[in-house]
Amino acid sequence: MFYVRRSLKRLERFMKNITKCPWGSFEVLSEAPGHKVKRIIVISGGSLSLQLHHHRSEHWFVVAGQGVATISGTQKVLSPGQSVDIPQMAKHRIENASEEPLVFIEVQTGEYCGDDDIERFEDRYGRI
Repeated sequence: MFYVRRSLKRLERFMKNITKCPWGSFEVLSEAPGHKVKRIIVISGGSLSLQLHHHRSEHWFVVAGQGVATISGTQKVLSPGQSVDIPQMAKHRIENASEEPLVFIEVQTGEYCGDDDIERFEDRYGRI
């Protein structure tokens, strides 16, 4: 566990505007009308909520660690260099079942990419 915490701190040291979440953290790398790009770090055992977006689609590209993405009920294991597309209105989540932080780049595209375009269905952190 010490290694994981130290590894997470080392990753976050390179990030400028970190937003902390119960499952880890993220940083917005780029934002303009029609798109938003985030670097997302999910801690060991962490999971984003099962959710969907009404106004955007997403593309996840894993750069470190390993995650399990669930999209419309189908699970896919993602390792560095692998990616997955999440269509608008598809229920989705990603979980980190490994001991190392999961780091991925999320590219959002659509008419609205605000953080309030989220409908949650399951959340282990009580945010429904």
